[in-house]
Amino acid sequence: MRAEGVSVALTGASGIQYGLRLIQCLARAGEPVHVLASAAARHVAALEIDTELPREAEALTAALEAHLGLGAGALSAYAEDQWTAPLASGSGAPRRMAICPCTTGTLAAVAGGHSDSLIERAADVVLKERGRLVVVPRETPLSTIHLEHMLSLARMGATVLPASPGFYHRPAAVGDLVDFVVARALDHLEVAHGLGPQWGGSGPG
Repeated sequence: MRAEGVSVALTGASGIQYGLRLIQCLARAGEPVHVLASAAARHVAALEIDTELPREAEALTAALEAHLGLGAGALSAYAEDQWTAPLASGSGAPRRMAICPCTTGTLAAVAGGHSDSLIERAADVVLKERGRLVVVPRETPLSTIHLEHMLSLARMGATVLPASPGFYHRPAAVGDLVDFVVARALDHLEVAHGLGPQWGGSGPG
């Protein structure tokens, strides 16, 4: 049976705050959330938010729920090599996935159809099943090869959503900039939220 909800992969690009906030918002919206974290993402978490993310699935689930203020059972986390996870099969994976933040290495692997980790395999499954894949690269400047990989994924139907916050909403804190990008990701995952007004409106978007 296909898993419900949304898969979120955290990779080693700077900006793990984007991915963690996305997970938190999805869980609070009542979406079952399936989480993957690469070894590089765990390293970035220690550098950027002084948080140790365990490798083991159960420990990672508990650590993320505690860090994000979520109740037990809000998330399901998987190890990078947990090939028995539902995310590895077209018959079991959710039809929606975000890689947030997305390294250029992960971008290249997914665009090339590689499946050397569960993150890459999960993204490949979403693409082949004609699901909704959102990749949030956080890199600057971009080389020609980065742009070519983004173009390839866009042609496959993925949404390439760079972590490039706007300023027209007059952000007062770093969290406002994070929420700007997360709101756009939620829009493309078709999840309702109240992270800020839509352009031209005054209500939550």
